[in-house]
Amino acid sequence: MPNQTPSASPFAIADGLPVQDVLPDLCAALSRTPTAEQPASAILVAPPGAGKTTTVPPVLAAAPWRKEADRIIMLEPRRLAARAAATRIASLMGEEVGGFVGFRTRLDAAVSERTRIEVLTEGLFLRRLLSDPMLENVACVIIDEVHERSLDADLALAFCLDLQRTLRPDLRLVAMSATAETERLATLMNAPVLTSEGRMYPLTVQHAKRDIPHLRDLATVTAAGVRQALAETEGDILVFLPGTGEIRRVAQLLEDCRATVLPLHGELPPAEQALVLRPGPQGQRRVILSTSIAETSLTVPGVRVVVDCGFRRAPRFDAGAGLSRLETLRISRAAARQRAGRAGREAPGTAFCLWTTATERGLPQHDRPEILEADLSDFVLATALWTDTVGQSDTPLPLPDQPSGSAVAAARDLLIMLGALDDDGQITQHGRDMAALGTHPRLAAMMLAARTPEEAAMAADLAALLEERDPLRPRAAGRAGPPPVPPSDISLRLDLIAGGDHPQADRGALARIRQAASRFRLRLGLRARQHSGGDPAALIAAGFPDRIALSRGEAGTFRLSNGSNARLRRDDGLAEKKLLAVAGLHLRTSAEIRLAAPLDLNALPPALLDRTKEQVETSLDPVSGNILARRRTRIGCLVLRDLTEKVKAGNAASLLLAQAKATPDTTLDWPDAARQLQARVELARALPGGAGPGEDWPDFTTAALAERMDDWLAPYLDGLTSLADLRGLDLTTLLKNHLGYTLNAWLDKELPTALPFPGGKSNVDYTQPVPVASARAQVFYGTEETPKLAGGRVPLRLALLSPAGRPQAITADLAGFWKGGWADMRRDMRGRYPRHEWPENPALSPAKPRRPAR
Repeated sequence: MPNQTPSASPFAIADGLPVQDVLPDLCAALSRTPTAEQPASAILVAPPGAGKTTTVPPVLAAAPWRKEADRIIMLEPRRLAARAAATRIASLMGEEVGGFVGFRTRLDAAVSERTRIEVLTEGLFLRRLLSDPMLENVACVIIDEVHERSLDADLALAFCLDLQRTLRPDLRLVAMSATAETERLATLMNAPVLTSEGRMYPLTVQHAKRDIPHLRDLATVTAAGVRQALAETEGDILVFLPGTGEIRRVAQLLEDCRATVLPLHGELPPAEQALVLRPGPQGQRRVILSTSIAETSLTVPGVRVVVDCGFRRAPRFDAGAGLSRLETLRISRAAARQRAGRAGREAPGTAFCLWTTATERGLPQHDRPEILEADLSDFVLATALWTDTVGQSDTPLPLPDQPSGSAVAAARDLLIMLGALDDDGQITQHGRDMAALGTHPRLAAMMLAARTPEEAAMAADLAALLEERDPLRPRAAGRAGPPPVPPSDISLRLDLIAGGDHPQADRGALARIRQAASRFRLRLGLRARQHSGGDPAALIAAGFPDRIALSRGEAGTFRLSNGSNARLRRDDGLAEKKLLAVAGLHLRTSAEIRLAAPLDLNALPPALLDRTKEQVETSLDPVSGNILARRRTRIGCLVLRDLTEKVKAGNAASLLLAQAKATPDTTLDWPDAARQLQARVELARALPGGAGPGEDWPDFTTAALAERMDDWLAPYLDGLTSLADLRGLDLTTLLKNHLGYTLNAWLDKELPTALPFPGGKSNVDYTQPVPVASARAQVFYGTEETPKLAGGRVPLRLALLSPAGRPQAITADLAGFWKGGWADMRRDMRGRYPRHEWPENPALSPAKPRRPAR
């Protein structure tokens, strides 16, 4: 054999395990000469307990196609599973973990130069792929528990398949699943499906007569189910619960039971996890309260009974709020079968399902894949970096399910806002630097915003804190009642990380946070014990610019820069602050602020200033007619500053112009001369045969003039700042200027504003259907006929007024009027105005000048 493996035979490890029957077929499938069209891949289906996790890696490590320096990599969905699998494989091979068999998780590792089988968490493998897309010295990748459909597993599978068909056709790929639902996966991988039937001991499944009425009753009903199991069965009991909060509450309710109650979840220190995974003391029953971490990958020895509450906790992304929330959901039928099967792995067992058979029939067949529910910012950044590194493929990324378009768009918008992608969706250098930090893009952006080693150390502490659970999160209610909810000020947590103390502090969480903070310091090129300092709000703002919170006026009520609302308890120390940078939100019926730091409105950090926009908004005061200018500093939907300032002429002019266009009749002052000019132009436009000057007449209706105000009004608005200034413009002159010399000259000649008569001048009103020249009757004495306008093409009417200026007669035939109607008017006027001339035939008698009165 060309490679070196420990002395223990890899096939001997499988002796007695159900999976040994399919190992020859697996080796045969991977031994063929791979090509881009037909890669060497396989899908192995085996139920929990068949031995696939512990036997497949050693067998493949001994395969002739693995070169001596090449590694077999196996992916596990959880840290606990990775550590336990590596430890078990090493033990079966007669090795210490960290030698030929090693593991890596986010928090710890045990590998060496001798390591050829390496068990990784899925997230760590993605980091390796993005930094080493060729997977140098990797012969085979095994994706364990692929049926769980975590986002990292889906992405790792897609990248490996893309690598197989482009750059590494020699890479072997094995997907291992505990369920037989593999048709789509087989098509995607172009791989055979190998099935191990497994070996299950007889299993009795008991369903409850009633469902758990409400989630608040879950702990009570589960504890009662455990007591029933203790009374009716033998052996250790594995209890499935949604999360650590339910584990704590059930543990309190079982304090007086005759069994050792142990928790099992991913936050436990490795030593406590290892304690659960070893057989318990002889004669002492154990009750293991576990999250879904024990569904697959792990074997808890001694378990003969399963009590399953039927719920799980999973992230659900709210694209509208831009946040993920953990929701408590019903498990699928596939998950229920796997949980129940844990009772029959070593001996006949019993499963107590705390739901009815009717509810069982309504359960979904499988859990929804995480890619359809989760925040996709990590996913979008990883795919952008992968495409940039290996090149754009003609075919889409081979994913088992394509993600939601709205969730991808929300993730892309966030990454553009953080500077990780450009507007075209291509990764930037800043985005590459973010991806290299191997954490959520928000936390990476926060760490890269640090300007000094002290700030970088604080950013590392913040990233570790936000990546783990809050060490001051509310605990379960005890006998003395619920403890106080911890304040939201993130500085309290930073003090704890630095070595402080608090009665509610979770020491286990703090240990993990400090360990992660040291790891982030090293990634940033700092010493592990680098002192931290700076303003946490400035760093949070860099990673969470959409969660800047501005007070809405009432204590504890805030509006976020992404447009949503959030709240704080009124007794929280930050409830009265004007501006917050929010790092932790909990979504229930509304968003609750859990972690935040106060921002100084007058000293905004550079990371926030870079994302603010200043706008000068002008508005018209309808009462005073003045233009009001407000300079607003915005980030997202928030107005951080709102100042009144002197109006710039350009801003005022545009607003006045818009107002004049919208309501020209009321905004502008239209003197009679302007209205007469409009009427004269419209009359000239309507003349048969054209007006004569050889130019086109413009439309001078008010509506048409409003459309062209940019041409004739806008040039005169510079320096105006109010409606009064606008109304003070000489509109008649502006319109004449717009009309031009030639057309004005024609109008003055052919359609004059006033006409000469023997007795004086008469103004002409062109707004009437037929133009009317009005004057006292004496002005028309000596005129035999009614004159016409525009060379005789426009008729005219004459209005004869009394000496007091009142109309007495209107005629279009002056000659006929002198002969007929004048006699009646003369008789009436002589009696009322005896001092004025009233000749019998005015056509032949021009009016004499009036003598001044003595």
